[in-house]
Amino acid sequence: MIVRAPRARATRARPLAAALAATSLAMTTLASPAHADPGPPPSTDREPVEEALHGQPVTDPYRWLEGDEEGKPTPRVDAWTEAQNAHTRAVLDGLPGRAALEARVGELMRLPWIGLPEVRQGRLFFQERTGEQDQPVLYLADGPDGAPRPLLDPNALDAQGLVSLDFAAPNPTGELLAFGLSRKGDEKTVLHLLDVDSGRWLADTIPNKAGGVSWLPDGRSFVYSALRDPDDAYSREVRLHWVGEHPRQDPVLFAQHSTTWGPFGYASTDGRWLILGYWTGTRSNDLWAVDLDRWRETGELEKRDLFVGQDGKASGPVFGDTIYVETTVGAPRGQVVAIDLNDPTRRRVVVPEPKDAAITDVALARGVLVVTLLRDASTAIERYRLDGTPMGPIALPGIGTAWLSTEHDRRDAWLGYASFDRPTELHRVDLETGALTPWRKLDVPVDPSLLTVRRAHFRSKDGTQVGMFLVHRKDLKPDGDRPTLLYGYGGFGISQTPYFSATLFPWLEAGGVYAVANLRGGGEGGDAWHAAGQLERKQAVFDDFIAAAEWLVAEKLTRPERLAIAGGSNGGLLTGAALVQRPELFRAVISSVPLLDMLRYHRFLMARFWVPEYGSADEAAQFAFLRAYSPYHNVREGVRYPAVLLTAGEHDTRVHPLHARKMAALLQAATASPPAERPVLLWIDRDAGHGAGKPLALRIRDVVDQRIFLMWQLGMLEGAPPAPTPPGPTPPKQPGR
Repeated sequence: MIVRAPRARATRARPLAAALAATSLAMTTLASPAHADPGPPPSTDREPVEEALHGQPVTDPYRWLEGDEEGKPTPRVDAWTEAQNAHTRAVLDGLPGRAALEARVGELMRLPWIGLPEVRQGRLFFQERTGEQDQPVLYLADGPDGAPRPLLDPNALDAQGLVSLDFAAPNPTGELLAFGLSRKGDEKTVLHLLDVDSGRWLADTIPNKAGGVSWLPDGRSFVYSALRDPDDAYSREVRLHWVGEHPRQDPVLFAQHSTTWGPFGYASTDGRWLILGYWTGTRSNDLWAVDLDRWRETGELEKRDLFVGQDGKASGPVFGDTIYVETTVGAPRGQVVAIDLNDPTRRRVVVPEPKDAAITDVALARGVLVVTLLRDASTAIERYRLDGTPMGPIALPGIGTAWLSTEHDRRDAWLGYASFDRPTELHRVDLETGALTPWRKLDVPVDPSLLTVRRAHFRSKDGTQVGMFLVHRKDLKPDGDRPTLLYGYGGFGISQTPYFSATLFPWLEAGGVYAVANLRGGGEGGDAWHAAGQLERKQAVFDDFIAAAEWLVAEKLTRPERLAIAGGSNGGLLTGAALVQRPELFRAVISSVPLLDMLRYHRFLMARFWVPEYGSADEAAQFAFLRAYSPYHNVREGVRYPAVLLTAGEHDTRVHPLHARKMAALLQAATASPPAERPVLLWIDRDAGHGAGKPLALRIRDVVDQRIFLMWQLGMLEGAPPAPTPPGPTPPKQPGR
């Protein structure tokens, strides 16, 4: 698979457009917004559904917004959504300074982007997007200095820019390419094959979320996974495909159906071994090896246990008859174990568990193991011989995020690097010496040297120390009045590390502070840090986020009237929980593609995958803690809630838009805040899914929507400062919060 840079975009130094450059960074007396008031949001019929769960009464006033019995929108839901979208557009499009901000954001997002190359016999395959293109194009170059030629252009496949390239996997000789396409971000990937030299698409077409391609050394067959039933997200199978055969002939190598992410598989580079895995939870998987030579001879597919029924994850590359497994089994911060595939009882630790970092990946090059770690939420990379002898680190450009592309038969590799104040740069790496040779560095229209990036630590409610990145202008004074955006995620072992984003610069140039908290539930501290934010411990994640906000106020960086929070998906749940638990602490909230009804989330789309992470209301004990924090079930009448922007995608196959719909209706009815001053807005994108694959124009619109909403609410727009906090008592905290 082509390796992509994480979330990094490029930018160049230029003053913010005039309407924003004139912003006063000090708060004065705050008045009502100066733009035209579009009026209150559309009304929503309240049709309560009452039921008892484990003996407890539960009322859902807006169940009808879930759609029909299959969760598809009814004509009534469609009409309601259109009315809500129209209201949101009237509010956001009418804010002063939007045109200037849109011009600035558009300039920054039209800059080029390039991904790391993958090398096959000297041929470089990489993705690149020029400024005006909606989607990245896959290129081919003969060597690092060769002239690239376009190989696959998704922009030519759809005039609206709604077709995206989900993956690209060249075969060992670089003569064939397996690739996946989807439309409107629905992630319903269809696998195709391309003859690289002629540019001809082959007849082979594999539908149903196909992916995970692992070529065998003959270059004419590959292992992949796909859904058996396109309407059953839990029917994933691992199969083998021969080029030119109809996929209905593909033998199933592994299928094990239940309520987790299910199976995965990949072949060794010499084609002898098949590694099979099955996710038993969001922190653990089983792992087996299959001797493909024996399978070819006998037809018997015999699985050899590597890690089965143990608490932890395990996977890694194969060299010869040895697999180098990066695993958290018995080592919460990770270790690398070498296992003899002929006799899996013969195993040895080649890279022990680190004391001050967490291992996140192991890659194989010729004679070298490359181990990626996180140390205080920043990347470190160490090199080892195959016997575990240390070769030393790769000296990275600074404290940031690095990502690698290696090949088993080469001792050079490709490295990408970025940080909040350092644009994306790509390097060639000599893995024998660790030396870096610059390959590409994006020219950007901002001056990152004007920023400071610092690491802070604070104590959560239970005394746990939590880390946070802070980014702002060097000349900014902490006077307790800085507009501040706090971002978090806190789930699924996903780590929040430094990245470079063009879209942050209008915020930072206008004097804003950007904070990223490394909450429990993420992977920054290894498996134990992830486990500390799961299931009945999920409240700890919200406590960490709230403690981060309180620290920002206590350190006189900001105050509640100038503090906003944002998050998406699991981070949308995070901001939803913080919103209902501490409404007085925030001025504005963005909750994107969120999970919010935690009593019914597992009934829709692929959400049963996440029961090991959150729990299920079908279980009495889990119902209790889900009900205690479920944002939708903890909205209270008459509370002065912050301004809220809820967003979702109509074609999302992960998180159903019902969460955003129902929460918007409930908050609009419950809040005591004036809708002209602190509105509750809903935007359901009718041409999008969970977020991937959007064309450029829609990405620009989404970024501008979020930034203009926050800048309006936090007093950063000339002519439209937020209203003062209404007088009255602070609402009490929820019990036990």
